[in-house]
Amino acid sequence: MHIVRVSYRVPPFPGGLERHVECLTRRQVDDGDRVTMSFRHGATVPAGATRLPLRRTALSRMLAPVSDRSAFAVETAAAVGRLCGGSRDHGADLVHLHGDHIETAWLGPVCRRLGLPLFLTVHGALAHRHQWLARGSFRYVEAFIALGSSTADDLVARGVDRRRILTMSSGLELSAMPGPADARSRERGLIVSVGALDPVKNHDLLIRAFHELARDRPGMRLVIAGEGPERDRLARLAAAGTGVELAGRLDRSEIYRLVRQAEVFVLASRRLPGKGEGVPTAALEAMALGTPVVVSSKASLDPVIAVREAYRVFPSESKDDLVRVLGTVLDDESARNRMSELGLRAAAELDWSRVAQRVNDWYRLRRNSGSPFISPAKEQTVADDH
Repeated sequence: MHIVRVSYRVPPFPGGLERHVECLTRRQVDDGDRVTMSFRHGATVPAGATRLPLRRTALSRMLAPVSDRSAFAVETAAAVGRLCGGSRDHGADLVHLHGDHIETAWLGPVCRRLGLPLFLTVHGALAHRHQWLARGSFRYVEAFIALGSSTADDLVARGVDRRRILTMSSGLELSAMPGPADARSRERGLIVSVGALDPVKNHDLLIRAFHELARDRPGMRLVIAGEGPERDRLARLAAAGTGVELAGRLDRSEIYRLVRQAEVFVLASRRLPGKGEGVPTAALEAMALGTPVVVSSKASLDPVIAVREAYRVFPSESKDDLVRVLGTVLDDESARNRMSELGLRAAAELDWSRVAQRVNDWYRLRRNSGSPFISPAKEQTVADDH
């Protein structure tokens, strides 16, 4: 199978989407697929994959000052047309976009004209703006992959048939991760969070909750690994008490060492009008390292982790509930041990070999479904007739 993978950014740029694109591509190449990558920023092309050459066009030059992502999509659409040469027999079998309606609006019509199935992975909550544009552009998509149930709900709210959505998570590179730490070797009272210092991660809520907890629990520590635009504000908030460390950007081995040492891993993410979490890979990795996990209701692991007792959830934006849930977990060793055991079992099902196979099975299912490629106008007429 020849897959054209489209992503605005790839590693070494940091982020869950970028890692997802790299790992999925590597696994599909290892499994014998041919993958051609189109991206604007980054440099990582896994061994065996190739890069799709892009050319500036008059339209992309005009769009670039307003939306470089749109300009990138225009250039990719033109490159896909050149690759296929007007016939899918000599080009790609499908296009797999990692993005949203911005790229779909430009790629979709070209894929439809060429008879190329367009698959779209949506990695997080969709922006509230331009829902009318999303509804129109999503009609060009053959099938969707939603990372998390809330992302799938966003797609349904924009008119996508739920039967065209595969809800799943990113995979885990389990062979590259250390084993879980023994519970006795964990640092008592250490709480760890991993994520960009960005408003959507809501680290300020976690810091405020930590300060409240630490008043009655001397010696506690909170370490947040990540970098971003909120560093200065979070540093001021951290300085209101003791025990908070903003560790900055760490490499993967340092993050694993830190999470293995923690007694609890926390993600306090929230939903903002422009973005939100999908299924946070950092929380899944913490489970794979045997660390008990606490997440907000906007960083839900549903439906990827089916056993609800494997982690704890608190209502997003509620400091009091976060304090309560964290205090309960920190004070109950048997509960932490049970969470660790269940989390390890759940994470074992998320190795990239299994996740990539689910993606390829979804390709085959949708491509063999016999669904016709019809224009958005025609599709609307059919819907109105029913």
